[in-house]
Amino acid sequence: MQALILASESPRRRELLTQAGFEFTVEVAHAQEISEGRPEDVTVQNAVLKAQAVQKHQPGRMVLGADTVVYVDGRVFGKPKDEQDAKRMLEALNGRWHQVYTGVAMTDPEGGLHTAYAVTDVHFVDMTEEEIISYIATGEPFGKAGSYAIQSRAGYFVDRIEGSFSNVIGLPLTTVRELLKEITG
Repeated sequence: MQALILASESPRRRELLTQAGFEFTVEVAHAQEISEGRPEDVTVQNAVLKAQAVQKHQPGRMVLGADTVVYVDGRVFGKPKDEQDAKRMLEALNGRWHQVYTGVAMTDPEGGLHTAYAVTDVHFVDMTEEEIISYIATGEPFGKAGSYAIQSRAGYFVDRIEGSFSNVIGLPLTTVRELLKEITG
C-alpha cells in the first residue's frame, strides 16, 4: 500500500497513526472550515475540505483528513478561543455525558472520496470551579475540541466512555481502517 498523506497539523493524529504502524507524511491543509450544523455533518465536511485541499497539490495520492468536535445540549464545541471560552465549554461538560464526533475523509489515488464518522460518549465527573480554573491554567485545553485532552490531564475528570478511545483523542483508528479496506479492497 502506498504511503498516506495526513492533512492535519495535529500532533495527536500523527501520534495515533505512528502507533498504529502507518507510513505517512504530513501536509497541513489550508481550508476554510464550517462550524454550524449537525456534528456529523460539520466534521465530515471539514474532513473533506482538508483532504481535498491537500489532494489538489498531491494528485494520485491517498490523503486523510479529519475533524473533531464535542457535542452537548445541541451545541458544537470546537477549539476554545481563549480562557473564558475554555471555561464555558468545561462548565457545560461538568458532571455530564457528551459526545465526541470525528469526521474522516480519505481520497483514493483515482481521486475518489470516502467518508465516515465516529461518535464516542464521554462522561465527566463533577469538577469544582477551582479544578476547572487550574486545568485551564495548564494550557492543555487550547487547540483541543471541547477544551480537553482525555489522554493527558483531563483524563482525571473522565470516569466513563462508550466507544472509540482514539476517536476522543482525534482520530478513530478503526474508522480509518474501514476506509482503507474500502479503498484497497
